[in-house]
Amino acid sequence: MTQFNQLIEDLKKLNTGLFGKDFLLTWDKTEDELKQTLLVAEALKHLRDHNISARCFDSGLAVSNFRDNSTRTRFSFASACNLLGLEVQDLDETTSQIAHGETVRETANMISFLTDIIGIRDDMFLGAGHTYMKEVGDALDDGFKHGVLPQRPGIVNLQCDIDHPTQSMADLLHLVNYYGGLDKLKGKKIAMTWAYSPSYGKPLSVPQGIIGLMTRFGMEVDLAYPEGYSLIPDVVEMAGKQAVASGGKFRVVNSMEAAFKGADIVYPKSWAPFSVMRRRTDLLQKADKDGLKSLEQECLANNARFKNWECTEDKMKLTKDGKALYMHCLPADISDVSCKEGEVAASVFERYRIETYKEAGYKPYIIAAMILNNKFSNAAEKLENLYNSGKKRIL
Repeated sequence: MTQFNQLIEDLKKLNTGLFGKDFLLTWDKTEDELKQTLLVAEALKHLRDHNISARCFDSGLAVSNFRDNSTRTRFSFASACNLLGLEVQDLDETTSQIAHGETVRETANMISFLTDIIGIRDDMFLGAGHTYMKEVGDALDDGFKHGVLPQRPGIVNLQCDIDHPTQSMADLLHLVNYYGGLDKLKGKKIAMTWAYSPSYGKPLSVPQGIIGLMTRFGMEVDLAYPEGYSLIPDVVEMAGKQAVASGGKFRVVNSMEAAFKGADIVYPKSWAPFSVMRRRTDLLQKADKDGLKSLEQECLANNARFKNWECTEDKMKLTKDGKALYMHCLPADISDVSCKEGEVAASVFERYRIETYKEAGYKPYIIAAMILNNKFSNAAEKLENLYNSGKKRIL
């Protein structure tokens, strides 16, 4: 049996309900639904690698709504949509009627007449990004129910204040390929640790996405941060419960060295404390520029107390056989390269640089899988038909 046929056979064994459902949080999906996303992504990559077209749309629009800056996810979304045959249109809120007070309900319907998918990044405001995505979803449900929309576009979370599912799922697929299978991850230790950065205000969604996903598959997850740099309490509590259910482990420590000790995988990444993000959100909503400037100075001074929270060669020696896999969502703050002092030593990053690029390279396929699962009730059949057609991507 070929690799592709095995992927299809594995897909057919799953019992899922992804069709017509938004992909907002990984922990809202069943284990089978997460597995299906991974398998569809693998199948789409196989088609692309073997010059077989994966176009399952003859026409259609994908709306890209980035309310915060992005490189990898923005281009991954565009690549994913193009792979499937959709055209991407960016929604720039500064040049739309949103700037004139147009409501979310109205905007959601006006952009969706012939739209198949909407990708949203909204991670700036704690307590607002995920809520905004649900509000858009409710507006689309209403428009479809009343015949305004011929179909209900699906929504893909391209990062919110709570989770970054396209990133964490791409990270998971990277680990699956690196270690040779999802089953091989059980018992592997991953250290999700805070790391020093000469900036502040980085979202909580990456570390929360990692602990919220990797605890689903029996991994030993250490969450490490200095005192005061905690994440959303509900997400941390949920990760602990998921670890128990999957036969894995989860603990919170206040030492980078303790987290690195014996780790198979390390993920040093800066984020702003939960308490700071709440204060920052309040100031942003009030457009309090002076307050934001004062908060930034306070936080940068506090960050500077923990410059030793850096992924160095010495700390890497604490990991399993001194050879843990280094991961990062990118861009990393690289000491003496992108900044004077940062998250990771230049020598460590350079040794794993290609692996981090490969890690990022799975994101277009993950996003494409989320779209395909949303739009087609039988993903296995659709992929099988694409494969059997043998239509060349490059003629």
